[in-house]
Amino acid sequence: MQVNDVLRDGVIAVARQAAAAILAVYDGEFAVQHKDDRSPLTAADLAAHRCIVSRLAELTPAIPVLSEESRDHDIADRRQWTRFWLVDPLDGTREFIKRNGEFTVNIALIEDGVAVFGVIQQPVTGALWHGVPGHGAFRRDGGADVAIHARIPAASPLRIAASRSHRDARTQALLDALPGSEVLGCGSSLKFCRIAEGAMDLYPRFGPTSEWDTAAGQAILEAAGGAVLDPQGRPFRYNQRDTLLNGDFIALGDVAVRARLPA
Repeated sequence: MQVNDVLRDGVIAVARQAAAAILAVYDGEFAVQHKDDRSPLTAADLAAHRCIVSRLAELTPAIPVLSEESRDHDIADRRQWTRFWLVDPLDGTREFIKRNGEFTVNIALIEDGVAVFGVIQQPVTGALWHGVPGHGAFRRDGGADVAIHARIPAASPLRIAASRSHRDARTQALLDALPGSEVLGCGSSLKFCRIAEGAMDLYPRFGPTSEWDTAAGQAILEAAGGAVLDPQGRPFRYNQRDTLLNGDFIALGDVAVRARLPA
């Protein structure tokens, strides 16, 4: 499916409307519930979900939508889909609850397991990133697009997205293999965007995430010249397994850096 200007701008408008729905909750008092996996849920998650699902259905009625807040039967049906929208209505709910602004709206188009288009909107700042692998990545502030590119070749010191206070042994081993690197904190899928625009170089993730957490970011990062790879060095693919949980991965601006990492 070709991502033309009409489709691109239509999805960007959807992301912005979802961001407005999130901010309407963010600016007031809100309750926090917890799902079965103990992850938090707020009225903002649900408001953004309803907005995105209804608007995408109007924009592309033939393409199903899988959201983090989708019903169980939609999740079960997904394995039959060759093309669908993969959505995290509010990525970074914990950051939303902390009111630190580091949360996003993520919308990705998946075709035959590949993230072919991604949009990430940061509600608090209004910044938006979008990209189509092979056709470029862009940051949009207001109405103007600015082309973005990963930092290739990566220069020293490498800038790595990793927790300063909660590091597992594998993350520490990676940092030890890259002495002198600068460790930076950043929430939600903003890490992919920072790598795509050259502000960060590397994001290792050892531990569970879900497919909707990474798909839009991968599309944007690949469009900017980077990659999201599994431990075997293969690009991440979607809707290929019974589970929606991702395995370990590393997001890179300069893929050549992978050769310097511990096995």
